Amino acid sequence: MVHAFIMVKTGAGESEQLLGPIRELETVTEAHIVAGAYDIIAEVDTEEVYEVLKTSSSRIQGLQGVADTKTYISLDE
Repeated sequence: MVHAFIMVKTGAGESEQLLGPIRELETVTEAHIVAGAYDIIAEVDTEEVYEVLKTSSSRIQGLQGVADTKTYISLDE
């Protein structure tokens, strides 16, 4: 199992409307609006690293209003 965190930067005022679609992605287990350099943190669980990257680069970055993402893969079990 691969556990990862995807940090999502959104356009101004876009966080609330993007939270629902991000939470609905099948690989996303949790997502929260946060304060800081990024606007949303999504927690992801998948079988393969490829699925984490697909979630970040295709599914989340493909949503209108997403400006940038940064993915962190957990190294602990």
